[in-house]
Amino acid sequence: MIESEANCEALPVKWKQHLALALPSPHTNGCIWIHACSVGEVASIAPLVTRLLEQHHPIHLTVVTKTGMGHAKRLFGETIHISYLPWDLPGRIARLIDHIKPGLLLLTETEFWPGMLNACRKREIPVIGINTRISDRSFPRYRATKWLWKWWLQPVQLFLAQSSVDATRLSMLGIDNERIEPAGNLKYAITPPEVDAGRIREMIDPSGVRPILLAASTHHDEEKQILSMWPLWKEVVPDLVLILVPRHPQRFDSVAVDIESAGERFDRWSELNGSRQQYPEQIILIDSMGVLQKLFTIADIAFIGGSLTPTGGHNPLEAAICGRGVVTGPHIQNFREIMGEMRTAHAAIVCRDALEVEHAILRLLQHPDELRQLHARATIYMNEKSGVLDRVLHAIQPWLTALNGNQLKGK
Repeated sequence: MIESEANCEALPVKWKQHLALALPSPHTNGCIWIHACSVGEVASIAPLVTRLLEQHHPIHLTVVTKTGMGHAKRLFGETIHISYLPWDLPGRIARLIDHIKPGLLLLTETEFWPGMLNACRKREIPVIGINTRISDRSFPRYRATKWLWKWWLQPVQLFLAQSSVDATRLSMLGIDNERIEPAGNLKYAITPPEVDAGRIREMIDPSGVRPILLAASTHHDEEKQILSMWPLWKEVVPDLVLILVPRHPQRFDSVAVDIESAGERFDRWSELNGSRQQYPEQIILIDSMGVLQKLFTIADIAFIGGSLTPTGGHNPLEAAICGRGVVTGPHIQNFREIMGEMRTAHAAIVCRDALEVEHAILRLLQHPDELRQLHARATIYMNEKSGVLDRVLHAIQPWLTALNGNQLKGK
């Protein structure tokens, strides 16, 4: 090992694990190794993890980002082993694999690392791609180097694609059709959060009757755009409450400055306790992680951020599973198929620009009957999409059966 012990001790755990200098607690042979990059991927595999745990499979989850690690710990606690993925360098990934000794690797979306796949091939560890997705942005790059990817992806025995579009793109990269199965998006397998909605409502609105507009997962510049729309909405509905949920925690303070610069008063979520005699301010800044899903249960109108800027939008299903239709801006490419289906089902309003967002929310505030219909259609849509988790489990069952057999033999 090149690094000295002193230098190793000085590194944070995250970097120690990225460098494979610190290894997680080992499993017994034959655990299921799941790799999910960040928050979105971790959230999508949560229902699958739950079902696999019910079948008594030991699980080791690797992530790349700090936010992904935090979300994984919030979701799973001590029920599974969680660590950062080592960098895809010679010997680093192999060191982790030889330590945790997985019997099966499940890779989410497009987390295909050549070194990882090669190490699994050498050790005869089956690899399955789950929730496989090839985005509009990345597909041209994959196709330009498809001769490389066709070779690199040989160890993947099955790709469970999110959609028929993703399945077609995999085929265009030279993957045999026998190894591709459109199974659907695991994001549909989410369940409503188990929360005390009344308590959350009381913290934000002690009266229990003020309408709540939730701006979820907003990005740079979106809060300013929403705040510019706020006076019109408040003029029409004077007791309206606006909840701003920035996507990234490092932006909490800068968003607070934006609110102050707009001349508005606000409260921070971290300072609310629900016991004050006076009402909270009409604008609430969420400055804590892991709160958003709970807030969908009390929102009257849900706007999905990342859609007024070229970010590509965020997952609308977190709102839909709580019976909430959504309003978005035009940039929805990250969830194009889902948003297209929700629009067809009249469970989402996709606006062409910020002005349309302003008018769409204004209309919903003025026509509560239309808002109720939007939410009802979101509920119907989610009910019709149930079953993806069973399809994924059915598809990987041969490998799970083999895994159980190997564990019984003590392999």
